[in-house]
Amino acid sequence: MMYQRVILKLSGEALKGNGAYGIHPITVKKIATEIKEIYKLGVQVGIVVGAGNLWRGKTGEELGMDRAQADYMGMLGTIMNGLALQDALESLEVPTRVMTVLPVSAVAEPYIRRKAMRHFEKGRVLIFSGGTGSPFFSTDTAAALRAAELNADIILMAKNGIEGVYDKDPRKFDDANMYDHISQIEVLKQKLEVMDQTAASICTENKIDILVFNMNETGNMKKAVLKEQIGTLVTWEE
Repeated sequence: MMYQRVILKLSGEALKGNGAYGIHPITVKKIATEIKEIYKLGVQVGIVVGAGNLWRGKTGEELGMDRAQADYMGMLGTIMNGLALQDALESLEVPTRVMTVLPVSAVAEPYIRRKAMRHFEKGRVLIFSGGTGSPFFSTDTAAALRAAELNADIILMAKNGIEGVYDKDPRKFDDANMYDHISQIEVLKQKLEVMDQTAASICTENKIDILVFNMNETGNMKKAVLKEQIGTLVTWEE
């Protein structure tokens, strides 16, 4: 048994390698290779990618920018990351389409739900860029929305060096304990940093499970899709 249709949530930071900012081609190619492994299983894969490696709306706000303007810059950053990921996947002979809610017809298709479903049927990996298309919402929320409207089995939250969901920040506390399984209600109650609360609420309302795992371990993406014991499973059920 394995998942048939997944939304893979990648942070922008995952694309920068060991650098402070930017897109690291070798790292992007490694991620693309992992995605190809699950594509070869016959899984329908939709990807939502962030832009933290290029720009953050909150950073712009701290610099005195209008928050909405800063968020739009971040949305454009997700399109750049999406194109980089598309190039890496297609170099591995994985058919790919970048779809965006922001109109940039020269480089990406407009996001249309029915068209996305048709791409899935034709065996294409989809990269959803531009976030939700609205400021003040994160790419976590975009992932939750895409999972809900495209009837995905699960959201795979690929973390950069974090094994799963902990009761406290494992980077700050040596005694942090990781959950194998936790309900979304508990995640919201304890304000655990799985995804932002808007995204978590969408997942709870639409009964979408989330698997949080470390993407830096080779083979973990495939293990996640095959439902092997890995990371933390966050379920909508109590």
